[in-house]
Amino acid sequence: MRTLSRIVIGISGASGAMLGIRIVELLATSGCETHLVVSQGAERTIAHEAGSDALRRIQDMAAYCHSIDDLGATIASGSFRTSGMIVAPCSMRTLSAIASSGADNLLVRAADVHLKERRKLVLLTRETPLHLGHIRAMAAASEIGAIIAPPVPAYYRKPQSVADIIDHTARRAIDLIGLDIGVLAEPWSGIR
Repeated sequence: MRTLSRIVIGISGASGAMLGIRIVELLATSGCETHLVVSQGAERTIAHEAGSDALRRIQDMAAYCHSIDDLGATIASGSFRTSGMIVAPCSMRTLSAIASSGADNLLVRAADVHLKERRKLVLLTRETPLHLGHIRAMAAASEIGAIIAPPVPAYYRKPQSVADIIDHTARRAIDLIGLDIGVLAEPWSGIR
C-alpha cells in the first residue's frame, strides 16, 4: 500500500502569487494530500495578479484549506506528519516572523512546526532590492533549517514565456522537498 504524501502550501502576500498557484496545481495532480493556508495579504494579491476566481480555484484543488487564524488546525501540530512545507511566495514579513518564531498566524505556526520537527521548509522569498534586514532574516531562517529559494529564473533553460519560468520554479520548489511524485523539474544535462 502506497503512503500518501502530505504537503503544506503557504501563500503569503508578496507579489508572485502564480508561484503558489502553480505549486498547488502540480501537487493536486500528483496525488499528494495538500494542505493550503493563505494569508489575508495573499488573498488580495491573488485576486490582483491571477483574477477574482483564482483563490476559489486553488481552494477547490487543495485537499484541505485552513484559515490563517486557525491556530488549532492539524498543521499547527508536530504530531501531524508531513513531507514538508513550501511558502510561495514568501513575503519579507512572513520570512521575518518565521525567522524569529513569531507564530501569530497559522502560516507562520505551520512553518515553525516544520522547523522544530526537522522537516523540509522551502521559502520562495520575494523582494528586491534587499536591505541588510532582509538578508539577516534569510540567514536566520537558513540557520534554523529553512531552505531559502528566491524564485530566480533559470535562463539557461531558455524559457519562452513567463508561464515557463513559473512552471520551472514551482517544480524546483517541489524538488527541494525531496519527493518523487512525477512533477520534478527537468534536470540539467550540461552545455552541448
